[in-house]
Amino acid sequence: LTPREREVLDLVIRGRSNGEIARDLVVSHSTVKTHVTHVLDKLGLRDRVHAVVYGYEHGLIEPGQAG
Repeated sequence: LTPREREVLDLVIRGRSNGEIARDLVVSHSTVKTHVTHVLDKLGLRDRVHAVVYGYEHGLIEPGQAG
């Protein structure tokens, strides 16, 4: 993943919506959608829920860190 895609992944696995991610990163909603799509494709994930599971399985987040 690119550094920006990793940043988006971190926010997705913390439960942030695309709108919240866009505001946090000061980018457009469509840019966030593109990044999320690239992240899911590159990691072979089906959806955001699987991204969260991936995050837990790979130590990117631990219980209680969301939010």
